[in-house]
Amino acid sequence: MKDAMKEYQAYLFDLDGTLVNSEPLKAQALSMACKDYGVTVDQNIYKAVMGENWETVTGYFFQHAGISPSLSEFNLHFRTYYEALLSDQVSLNSGALRYIESLRAAGKPCAIVSSAASWMVEQILEDLAINHLFDVVITQEDVSKHKPDPQAYTLALHQLALPATAAVVFEDSSAGVLAGIQSGCDVIAFAHDFNGQNDFSQALQVIQNYDDLMPVQL
Repeated sequence: MKDAMKEYQAYLFDLDGTLVNSEPLKAQALSMACKDYGVTVDQNIYKAVMGENWETVTGYFFQHAGISPSLSEFNLHFRTYYEALLSDQVSLNSGALRYIESLRAAGKPCAIVSSAASWMVEQILEDLAINHLFDVVITQEDVSKHKPDPQAYTLALHQLALPATAAVVFEDSSAGVLAGIQSGCDVIAFAHDFNGQNDFSQALQVIQNYDDLMPVQL
């Protein structure tokens, strides 16, 4: 087994679920948006599709709700609820801020590599006032192929001017782990209540708290 605690030159983080507790909020917003169409859907069904592309996620909710709205229309309902929930409830996962600040203090570049839309990523980074901690931010609009395709991680590495062997990826979904692996990076998976059905067998390590990681030696 590789040394999970080795020091890398760069640290690449998925955002939703991996760094912040937004996945339960996303599930709640999806359920609330379905309610606008007169249907009650258990938000916990999101656990079955967490980490999939947005069309798959919304399609799964539509199937369970028995509705067929246009995606653009549904997204307006979803965004209204999700923005409000993020503003009130989004927070960093345990130990995440301390860990990233230790990386920055050690001069290590950090990146956000998310499949979420830019507005989602920007709002979370602004709400938590952590924009300044990341040298590179990659979102859905920056790539044509999405996780599990490695394009987003390859782009981040290109912008950091580093080879994959110099970086480690943090992810919380099967698709994200596979994207990181296929980019050539080591991957550490973050486990939480909404991703129990995801496959982390290829990850170097699975954590539930960033304090589980050895701190960077300053």
